[in-house]
Amino acid sequence: MDNVSVKFNTEIKEKNTRLLYSISKRIIDILGAVVGLIILSPILIIVSILIKLESKGPIIFSQKRVGLNGKEFNMYKFRSMVVNAEELKEKLAEKNEMSGPMFKIKDDPRITKVGKFIRKTSIDEIPQLFNVLMGEMSLVGPRPSLPNEVREFEPWMLKRLDVKPGLTCYWQVMGRNNIDFENWMKLDLQYVEDRSFLLDLKLIFKTLFVLFGDKNAC
Repeated sequence: MDNVSVKFNTEIKEKNTRLLYSISKRIIDILGAVVGLIILSPILIIVSILIKLESKGPIIFSQKRVGLNGKEFNMYKFRSMVVNAEELKEKLAEKNEMSGPMFKIKDDPRITKVGKFIRKTSIDEIPQLFNVLMGEMSLVGPRPSLPNEVREFEPWMLKRLDVKPGLTCYWQVMGRNNIDFENWMKLDLQYVEDRSFLLDLKLIFKTLFVLFGDKNAC
């Protein structure tokens, strides 16, 4: 068999492998999102009531994020902050504890009492299962960034947009906010290179063990 034929067969095999992975990943996403929403529905109801009782404003917080190939979408979360949180962000800019364009404060004064609990337990992220069902996100993939954050990315960081953003990835199970921005981006790119059906399953199960009471969550 000549080199051209070998190369052609290799490309076909790689294409079929990618297609199989893409299909299996989508099936897992749909099944996982549906089962998750059913099992967690009592929590969804209770948290919705608590948020509404504590403060005026919407229960669900919707925010523009950047997804696959740079396409923007509305990402959903339980509202964990005061209604005017975005307006207060500028005043708190000097207290930012994250390197790079990301913004995080461990004891963020904008967070409500209910918000502190649902962030600590990652319950605030549950509504993103609807993003997964709509195909905008996956169960596993780099966390979706804000448009203004992506505009400040270095060129090599943009490769993380080659895959759908997800609920969990290496960053979630390896330290979260204890990892600086550049290493966070490197972990995301490592996932882009490593991604496979078995790795996705491993990260999903590993996330379940660190999900509740994660000391790095905020």
